[in-house]
Amino acid sequence: MDIIAEQVVICGSNCTSMIKNRFLLALFLMGGISVSGQGVLGGLTQGDAASGIREALSKGLTTAVGNLNKTNGFFGSSLYKVLLPPDAQKIETTLRKIGMGAQVDQAILSINRGAEQAVGFAAPIFGKAIRDITLTDALGLIKGGNNSITQFFRDKTQQSLIEAFTPSVKRSLDSTQATKHYADLVTAYNKLPTTFKKMNPDLTSYVVGKSVDALFDQISKEETNIRSNPAARGTDVLKKVFGGN
Repeated sequence: MDIIAEQVVICGSNCTSMIKNRFLLALFLMGGISVSGQGVLGGLTQGDAASGIREALSKGLTTAVGNLNKTNGFFGSSLYKVLLPPDAQKIETTLRKIGMGAQVDQAILSINRGAEQAVGFAAPIFGKAIRDITLTDALGLIKGGNNSITQFFRDKTQQSLIEAFTPSVKRSLDSTQATKHYADLVTAYNKLPTTFKKMNPDLTSYVVGKSVDALFDQISKEETNIRSNPAARGTDVLKKVFGGN
């Protein structure tokens, strides 16, 4: 630093730019400027990026729950309506042929009502996962594709979320009598003289999977919206993190 100060005196104002550059270099060599650790990219740090990711996921979760946790959030949606499990499609076809279409329709309606109710319990479960997720390359996720954050979150948390969410789905299916209506269908089918292979597909795990898929799809859509639409960045954090993306 003494050398730099001496050069300022000798060179005068004509050397200001050169001395400034050398001064910055000296600061870098002494550790005064960091380009690693927190990671800085275009003025955005890893900490900024991590905050933005968590806020984007939280906003997506709020939107997802708001869209799905209501009457016809599933049943009235061409994307998310839950039909009978694939293994039970033979049950549905057979029972409709023998005049039990109304019972099949009632089971499907109650299953969707159960899913609509269950996603209301997703917020604290998913919210905890968002808070707890470890982000080692937050900047990379910010600069990734339109749904890179959602995909990362899904890859890291899906199995644990399914396990945590399953009891809520089971309670909701019981509450809307979906479990009973579905069991009645299975029993009716298995009692038919033409049924040689008894069936009892797992309804709860199937609805859990469909509900989680719908939640992640909604979160992904909101991430894309935040990235592409400035009006969707309603907070200073989202504006800072995604404004230059």
